[in-house]
Amino acid sequence: HRALAAVLQGLLHLVTEIDEGRMQPDFRVLAAMLYYIDTFPQKLHHPKEEAYLFRRVKMRTREADAAILKLEEQHRAGVEHVKALEMSLGKYQAGAPGGREEFMAAAERFADEIAVHMALEENVLIPIAKHQLLDEDWAEIARAFGENGDPRFGAEPDHEFRALFSRIV
Repeated sequence: HRALAAVLQGLLHLVTEIDEGRMQPDFRVLAAMLYYIDTFPQKLHHPKEEAYLFRRVKMRTREADAAILKLEEQHRAGVEHVKALEMSLGKYQAGAPGGREEFMAAAERFADEIAVHMALEENVLIPIAKHQLLDEDWAEIARAFGENGDPRFGAEPDHEFRALFSRIV
Protein backbone atom coordinates (compact mmCIF):
# COMPACT_ATOMS: atom_id res chain seq x y z
CA HIS A 1 0.00 0.00 0.00
CA ARG A 2 2.84 2.40 0.75
CA ALA A 3 4.34 1.86 -2.71
CA LEU A 4 1.00 2.40 -4.44
CA ALA A 5 0.29 5.46 -2.29
CA ALA A 6 3.67 6.92 -3.26
CA VAL A 7 2.95 6.43 -6.97
CA LEU A 8 -0.52 7.95 -6.60
CA GLN A 9 0.90 10.89 -4.63
CA GLY A 10 3.42 11.40 -7.42
CA LEU A 11 0.66 11.25 -10.02
CA LEU A 12 -1.44 13.81 -8.14
CA HIS A 13 1.60 16.04 -7.69
CA LEU A 14 2.28 16.00 -11.44
CA VAL A 15 -1.39 16.62 -12.22
CA THR A 16 -1.41 19.63 -9.89
CA GLU A 17 1.86 21.01 -11.26
CA ILE A 18 0.64 20.61 -14.85
CA ASP A 19 -2.79 22.01 -14.05
CA GLU A 20 -1.30 25.09 -12.39
CA GLY A 21 1.12 25.67 -15.26
CA ARG A 22 4.33 25.01 -13.33
CA MET A 23 5.22 21.94 -15.38
CA GLN A 24 4.75 20.58 -18.87
CA PRO A 25 3.27 17.09 -19.08
CA ASP A 26 5.80 14.27 -19.28
CA PHE A 27 3.68 11.63 -20.95
CA ARG A 28 6.35 8.95 -20.56
CA VAL A 29 6.34 9.36 -16.76
CA LEU A 30 2.54 9.55 -16.63
CA ALA A 31 2.28 6.39 -18.74
CA ALA A 32 4.85 4.64 -16.51
CA MET A 33 2.77 5.53 -13.46
CA LEU A 34 -0.36 4.09 -15.05
CA TYR A 35 1.52 0.98 -16.09
CA TYR A 36 2.66 0.48 -12.48
CA ILE A 37 -0.86 1.11 -11.17
CA ASP A 38 -2.30 -1.38 -13.64
CA THR A 39 0.30 -4.08 -13.38
CA PHE A 40 1.28 -4.30 -9.73
CA PRO A 41 -1.94 -3.80 -7.77
CA GLN A 42 -4.42 -4.97 -10.39
CA LYS A 43 -2.62 -8.04 -11.68
CA LEU A 44 -0.38 -9.15 -8.81
CA HIS A 45 -1.54 -7.73 -5.48
CA HIS A 46 -5.35 -7.88 -5.65
CA PRO A 47 -5.57 -11.48 -6.88
CA LYS A 48 -3.34 -12.58 -3.98
CA GLU A 49 -5.43 -10.63 -1.48
CA GLU A 50 -8.51 -12.47 -2.69
CA ALA A 51 -6.91 -15.91 -2.93
CA TYR A 52 -5.05 -15.81 0.37
CA LEU A 53 -5.97 -13.02 2.78
CA PHE A 54 -9.69 -12.82 2.02
CA ARG A 55 -10.04 -16.60 1.80
CA ARG A 56 -8.33 -17.15 5.16
CA VAL A 57 -10.39 -14.46 6.87
CA LYS A 58 -13.59 -16.03 5.46
CA MET A 59 -12.47 -19.40 6.85
CA ARG A 60 -12.11 -17.97 10.37
CA THR A 61 -15.01 -15.52 10.69
CA ARG A 62 -18.09 -14.05 9.02
CA GLU A 63 -17.35 -10.69 10.68
CA ALA A 64 -15.56 -9.36 7.60
CA ASP A 65 -17.96 -10.65 4.93
CA ALA A 66 -19.43 -7.24 4.07
CA ALA A 67 -16.01 -5.61 3.89
CA ILE A 68 -14.59 -8.42 1.75
CA LEU A 69 -17.56 -8.25 -0.62
CA LYS A 70 -17.04 -4.50 -1.00
CA LEU A 71 -13.28 -4.93 -1.51
CA GLU A 72 -13.84 -7.58 -4.19
CA GLU A 73 -16.30 -5.26 -5.95
CA GLN A 74 -13.70 -2.49 -5.79
CA HIS A 75 -11.06 -4.82 -7.26
CA ARG A 76 -13.33 -5.61 -10.23
CA ALA A 77 -14.27 -1.95 -10.71
CA GLY A 78 -10.62 -0.93 -10.41
CA VAL A 79 -9.77 -2.73 -13.65
CA GLU A 80 -12.27 -0.55 -15.53
CA HIS A 81 -11.17 2.59 -13.69
CA VAL A 82 -7.55 2.02 -14.71
CA LYS A 83 -8.62 1.48 -18.33
CA ALA A 84 -10.59 4.74 -18.21
CA LEU A 85 -7.58 6.54 -16.75
CA GLU A 86 -5.33 5.14 -19.50
CA MET A 87 -7.85 6.15 -22.17
CA SER A 88 -8.07 9.67 -20.79
CA LEU A 89 -4.27 9.94 -20.80
CA GLY A 90 -4.28 8.85 -24.45
CA LYS A 91 -6.84 11.54 -25.30
CA TYR A 92 -4.78 14.13 -23.45
CA GLN A 93 -1.58 13.12 -25.19
CA ALA A 94 -3.32 13.12 -28.59
CA GLY A 95 -4.57 16.66 -27.98
CA ALA A 96 -8.25 15.70 -28.04
CA PRO A 97 -10.60 18.50 -27.01
CA GLY A 98 -11.13 18.31 -23.26
CA GLY A 99 -8.53 15.54 -22.97
CA ARG A 100 -6.40 17.39 -20.45
CA GLU A 101 -9.34 18.17 -18.18
CA GLU A 102 -10.70 14.65 -18.50
CA PHE A 103 -7.34 13.16 -17.51
CA MET A 104 -6.90 15.52 -14.55
CA ALA A 105 -10.38 14.67 -13.23
CA ALA A 106 -9.89 10.93 -13.84
CA ALA A 107 -6.56 10.91 -11.99
CA GLU A 108 -8.05 12.68 -8.97
CA ARG A 109 -11.12 10.42 -8.97
CA PHE A 110 -8.95 7.30 -9.22
CA ALA A 111 -6.69 8.41 -6.36
CA ASP A 112 -9.75 9.06 -4.20
CA GLU A 113 -11.13 5.60 -5.00
CA ILE A 114 -7.85 3.92 -4.11
CA ALA A 115 -7.65 5.87 -0.84
CA VAL A 116 -11.14 4.65 0.12
CA HIS A 117 -10.19 1.10 -0.86
CA MET A 118 -6.96 1.06 1.13
CA ALA A 119 -8.71 2.60 4.15
CA LEU A 120 -11.30 -0.19 4.11
CA GLU A 121 -8.55 -2.80 4.02
CA GLU A 122 -6.38 -1.14 6.63
CA ASN A 123 -9.08 0.06 9.03
CA VAL A 124 -11.62 -2.76 8.80
CA LEU A 125 -10.24 -5.94 7.25
CA ILE A 126 -6.71 -6.00 8.68
CA PRO A 127 -7.82 -5.46 12.30
CA ILE A 128 -10.29 -8.34 11.92
CA ALA A 129 -7.59 -10.46 10.31
CA LYS A 130 -5.14 -9.67 13.12
CA HIS A 131 -7.71 -10.78 15.65
CA GLN A 132 -8.97 -13.90 13.84
CA LEU A 133 -6.13 -15.42 11.81
CA LEU A 134 -3.75 -18.01 13.18
CA ASP A 135 0.02 -18.14 12.73
CA GLU A 136 -0.43 -20.78 10.01
CA ASP A 137 -2.77 -18.43 8.12
CA TRP A 138 -0.25 -15.61 8.25
CA ALA A 139 2.52 -17.98 7.14
CA GLU A 140 0.55 -18.99 4.05
CA ILE A 141 -0.30 -15.36 3.26
CA ALA A 142 3.33 -14.28 3.71
CA ARG A 143 4.56 -17.08 1.41
CA ALA A 144 2.06 -16.13 -1.29
CA PHE A 145 2.90 -12.44 -1.22
CA GLY A 146 6.61 -13.20 -0.87
CA GLU A 147 6.56 -15.01 -4.20
CA ASN A 148 6.02 -11.68 -5.92
CA GLY A 149 8.41 -9.80 -3.72
CA ASP A 150 7.97 -6.15 -3.03
CA PRO A 151 7.94 -4.22 -6.31
CA ARG A 152 10.46 -1.80 -4.84
CA PHE A 153 12.91 -4.35 -3.43
CA GLY A 154 11.92 -7.84 -4.53
CA ALA A 155 13.76 -10.48 -6.47
CA GLU A 156 13.31 -11.44 -10.10
CA PRO A 157 10.99 -11.19 -11.98
CA ASP A 158 10.16 -8.00 -10.12
CA HIS A 159 13.34 -6.20 -11.17
CA GLU A 160 11.27 -4.14 -13.62
CA PHE A 161 9.08 -2.92 -10.75
CA ARG A 162 12.08 -1.81 -8.68
CA ALA A 163 13.44 0.20 -11.59
CA LEU A 164 10.03 1.56 -12.52
CA PHE A 165 9.19 2.50 -8.93
CA SER A 166 12.53 4.29 -8.55
CA ARG A 167 11.98 6.19 -11.79
CA ILE A 168 8.45 7.22 -10.79
CA VAL A 169 9.21 8.41 -7.27
